[in-house]
Amino acid sequence: MDDSSAAHSETDDDSAAQHDVDGPRAGDTTELEEVTSTTLVEVTPGIAVVFGEVPEGLELFDLDMLPSFDRAQLNTALGTIGNIGTVVGNVAEAISSAQGLYRVNDATLSLLQSGGKLAAKDGAKLGAIFKNGELVAQARFIPASMTAATAIAAIGPAVAMLALQMQLGEISGLVRTNIALTTQTLKSIRNEQWSELEALVEAVDEAVDHARSIEAVPDSVWDSIAASYPSLRKQMKLYRRNVADYVQELGKLKGRPRRQFLESNAEAMVFDTYSLLSSLKAYAEYQAIKAVRARTRSADDESEAQLFERITRDTPIEIQAARDEIAILTKELVRELRIIAELPGRATMPLTKKRKDAKASQLTCAQLLEAFEPVANIMHPPVDKPSAPDVVLAPEDLDLDPYLQILRWFMDDTEVLQGIAFPHEAGGTLAALVPAVLAKRVDASWDALAPGRAAAIVDKIASSTFVAVTDQRIVTASPRALLREGELGAVFPLSEVRYVRPRRNQADNVRSTISVATDRKDFTWMFSSAADDEQIDNFAVVVEDGVHSVAASQLRIESARDRADEENSIVAE
Repeated sequence: MDDSSAAHSETDDDSAAQHDVDGPRAGDTTELEEVTSTTLVEVTPGIAVVFGEVPEGLELFDLDMLPSFDRAQLNTALGTIGNIGTVVGNVAEAISSAQGLYRVNDATLSLLQSGGKLAAKDGAKLGAIFKNGELVAQARFIPASMTAATAIAAIGPAVAMLALQMQLGEISGLVRTNIALTTQTLKSIRNEQWSELEALVEAVDEAVDHARSIEAVPDSVWDSIAASYPSLRKQMKLYRRNVADYVQELGKLKGRPRRQFLESNAEAMVFDTYSLLSSLKAYAEYQAIKAVRARTRSADDESEAQLFERITRDTPIEIQAARDEIAILTKELVRELRIIAELPGRATMPLTKKRKDAKASQLTCAQLLEAFEPVANIMHPPVDKPSAPDVVLAPEDLDLDPYLQILRWFMDDTEVLQGIAFPHEAGGTLAALVPAVLAKRVDASWDALAPGRAAAIVDKIASSTFVAVTDQRIVTASPRALLREGELGAVFPLSEVRYVRPRRNQADNVRSTISVATDRKDFTWMFSSAADDEQIDNFAVVVEDGVHSVAASQLRIESARDRADEENSIVAE
């Protein structure tokens, strides 16, 4: 299903604080009250019931895998929730019936942890519903802790089944993404392996279709896939192990060896990741059918009830763990493929010239991106190329676009670029040079950036450094290595910066200088005589402000966590 979002409870164990997500602050409820016509009642963390108007574009859960008696019980319980005045307060008057359920997605939950407070009115929180990053409605939100215990208990089995079905829907959506091209690509790599997995997937898909169409799991449907369990487990374990090995190896490698590993194994990574998604989908469908069958038989057999509970408890955890591994590998692989595709002439060249498998086709970076990028975009939406910031220290005729195009793939979704500079990084023997010689080298490093200059020669004796400051960290790189190889140099969180020494405090240097001390390394950035002194001062301010902002944010989070711990202790007492 499509991702939807809503404000989440202050009682969420993972939330240090709450945020109004573009809504009014606590206590300011008038405007929101006037436009709110939707009420959300959280029945379990991450799943809410929708009452009142259903916002346009908000997709509700499909309940087609629930047994009919659970669906009837669920509808009855949801209607009961809507009539409990102690839960919804005055909001109850606006509620006519339960419209359905939907999921509060992870993106919104992360937004809700940034330090604000949700407004409160009549026992409910006032917030907003988002879909694909767009505000679709204002809503009253009632936390699970305020929902009637009897109502929650009544729909417990249905909610447990919904959690499994929710995961199944997400994985099915990922597998369907660009499936034609991806399947063709995968078959060209490991045709025999893919055929074995494909046969299992098709068999389980067929059983699911039958079960949904008749809204039951007769013995004939179950018997058609019952013996598939060992093969499904084998396939899932195989590809999960492969994906985990890639993630582990990438965690060990840095710099060029990491890039070379990715290039050499990119095709195999795409195959194993997509195969793991497919095996996860088949496994989740198999477990869903098994759970429905156990739930239906549980009325007459306690052991079937225990089996249902075990499936709905353990399977979502197992699937989520594998999905997390896929998410890590997908992010790393696609980021590197995107960077490689940006490098001169690399997009249409085979990634490697040597193959262990002589039958493997030599796919290019562009082909792999075309096949795999749609899946990656769902898991990790690509960040927009950042605009040139207000503070830029570079020659006037220098084109920043190629630098920004590569830098975007190294930036996080919420990261904001604050400043860019191309200083000469003094250190080692250069710091002891005769001042006049050092000054010439600093100027030469600036001049070498100009288009058409023989930078390869100058680079050996007077290289400049690319420095980007975001609201989270300092990123450095050799300009040539960044543009030609897509490689970064040292990267430091702003939280590690201990002091910033601006230009005005270093008047004795032969060129305008900014010094930055971090926990791991100290920087001395020297600027050409052609650089603008005011922008040099502004760049130092950007670093200083970023350091103070990060420190203040960390303090707010720690304070909010301490308050939450204190409140929880009071409640416990």
